[in-house]
Amino acid sequence: MVKIPTPHIGAQAGEIAKTVIMPGDPLRAKFVAESFLTEAFCFTKVRGMYGYTGRYKGKKVSVMGSGMGIPSMGVYSYELFNFYDVDNIIRIGTAGSLSDKLELKDIVVGIGVCTDSNYVKHFDLPGIYAAIPSYELLSKTVEKAKALNLNVTVGNILSSDIFYADSQKDLKPWAEMGVLAVEMESLALYLNAARSKKNALCILTISDKIFKEGSLSSKERQEGVSDMIKLALEVALDQK
Repeated sequence: MVKIPTPHIGAQAGEIAKTVIMPGDPLRAKFVAESFLTEAFCFTKVRGMYGYTGRYKGKKVSVMGSGMGIPSMGVYSYELFNFYDVDNIIRIGTAGSLSDKLELKDIVVGIGVCTDSNYVKHFDLPGIYAAIPSYELLSKTVEKAKALNLNVTVGNILSSDIFYADSQKDLKPWAEMGVLAVEMESLALYLNAARSKKNALCILTISDKIFKEGSLSSKERQEGVSDMIKLALEVALDQK
């Protein structure tokens, strides 16, 4: 039986908040803690995957990296939900736009997740599962975005196992079905949340255009995600 600290998270009981903001990049977790939280302390550095707990406007909130890809998110979100009693995980990440209507730095909220991954087979379901987020988190995000005067697009996203594809032809059919953007982690998060009876949501900032020229530099990525971070933290304020 797994006990805490878990094999991949070095936190003790009570060190992680009920709501965790989860970027893929552990250094972005460090940036969020240092730039947006007060009284922040580091609860894990295991495998270089930084995690911090602090306060945002007085509310206890944690932020932790998930790493890249569905398997990595699968490990960390599972341990947070099932061993650290986390109730809400809000993924904040970057994505490639599949839609002509999206521009660089636009914010997308995943109302559903499509995939080319076999991760869902682990759950031994007798059909095709529709991976969706917590409606409570989704509706609160839309509400907070309006209050912050942020324009967000809510729609379907693709969670893929592949970053360096031989060609982009496999992404065209997803775009034709109205899928807005592609990333690499949200499927595992939504499935683990459903299985654990917890809450999850994915908020993304467009960093690349898949079918057209255009991408953010490393510096622009760091600066461009600030609105997304603020949005996620404001949603965290209203969670129990």
